[in-house]
Amino acid sequence: MKKEIRRVVLVGTGFVGMSFAYSLINQGGTEELVLIDVNKDKAEGEAMDLSHGIPFGPEKINIWAGTYEDCKTADVVVITAGVNQQPGETRLALVERNAKIMRDVVKNVMASGFNGILLVASNPVDVLTYIAWQESGLPKHRVIGTGTTLDTARLRHEIGKYLKVDPRNVHGYIVGEHGDTETPLWSHTTVGVKPILDIVKDHPEFTKEDLDKIYVNVRDAAYHIIDRKRATYYGIGMCTTRLVKAILNDENCVLPVSAYLEGQYGLHDIFTGVPAIINRDGVREVFDLNITEDELKQLTKSVSILKETLDTVR
Repeated sequence: MKKEIRRVVLVGTGFVGMSFAYSLINQGGTEELVLIDVNKDKAEGEAMDLSHGIPFGPEKINIWAGTYEDCKTADVVVITAGVNQQPGETRLALVERNAKIMRDVVKNVMASGFNGILLVASNPVDVLTYIAWQESGLPKHRVIGTGTTLDTARLRHEIGKYLKVDPRNVHGYIVGEHGDTETPLWSHTTVGVKPILDIVKDHPEFTKEDLDKIYVNVRDAAYHIIDRKRATYYGIGMCTTRLVKAILNDENCVLPVSAYLEGQYGLHDIFTGVPAIINRDGVREVFDLNITEDELKQLTKSVSILKETLDTVR
């Protein structure tokens, strides 16, 4: 019986791209990994370096530096190509520099005959996911951005540290822009099955003011990291691996990705971070949660700012 060969193509072998690639080969889940970069020598060197670790990995993966022609039979194309966010620069300020790169990359991917899932991790991810969708001509459910997966992971980490619980047992979401206008859904955040607002109410040592500080730390985490080491990449690399595995394994799991809104939360024609069911076909369903009036106000504001930015490069 012939086994299906799964192929993932990575476009962009910078810090984020290679953190994803390293995470993927250590977790497994694909038989082929192709690296594409404008700097072909770098892609070749990265492929060689990664390949030398395969004997110690969980499964055999064929890795090579390829071309856009390799996208034709790919299941997932992950795009991390783009220029880095500079110290003090917002993700939205990156848009003009990275929009052209995204259009060029997607045009080349689609010229190969690609018909899989596009996964965008380049910033500003919500705007660039929209551009990738426009350029690709693919159905909206098959173009996904990493969205607020990293922000949500940061939130879970900070809450876990604050409450002294395993962050894997913290369940909640950051929604909206992956950036300055993102907002936490405290009304849907639980530890185990207990709402975090009930925990605050029942334990005087925990306060809503502390939760607000946690949110600010989560929102500004990238700035703090960039100030210290000029870039963030490990966290988003692992988030991207999580998304790729959810797609390839047809998991039907819920993750806060940049998904297309067409009426959910009263919002339309934008990609932004919201909880959605992810499977082999991409986004199966976008959750339309019953959130508080204040949370909806913040999400609406975030989307409004994203649309203003998108209009400058549409």
